Amino acid sequence: MKEKLRQFMQGRNGADELSSVSSIVVIVLLLLSLFTRWSIFYILGLALMIYMYFRMFSRNIAKRRAENQKFLNLRYNAVVAWNKKKNQFAQRKTHRFFKCPSCKQKVRVPKGRGKICITCPKCKTEFIKKS
Repeated sequence: MKEKLRQFMQGRNGADELSSVSSIVVIVLLLLSLFTRWSIFYILGLALMIYMYFRMFSRNIAKRRAENQKFLNLRYNAVVAWNKKKNQFAQRKTHRFFKCPSCKQKVRVPKGRGKICITCPKCKTEFIKKS
């Protein structure tokens, strides 16, 4: 199903990630309008669908590629931030995380060492915290 939708939404410029995400959003909005009977979801779904078709058949290839690259960069940054939080959460039992008071760099130190003097690797500022 996803592959057929991707083939359908390819357009002139090839498949881009933004159109596949926006097509899923259109389907969700139209389903919401079906079940809730609120016309705002229907109007938003139709407006987004018209915009998708406008983008899909656009001849301005450079602009479409720039839009797709911007979307891919935003998605990449969100995934990287999520993975950092996930790794920090996984290490919460063995390490503590502190921010340097001067440069705001995150510093990881082992837990259970008592009061320690932490040296920031970035700006070499020393600060004392309890691990």
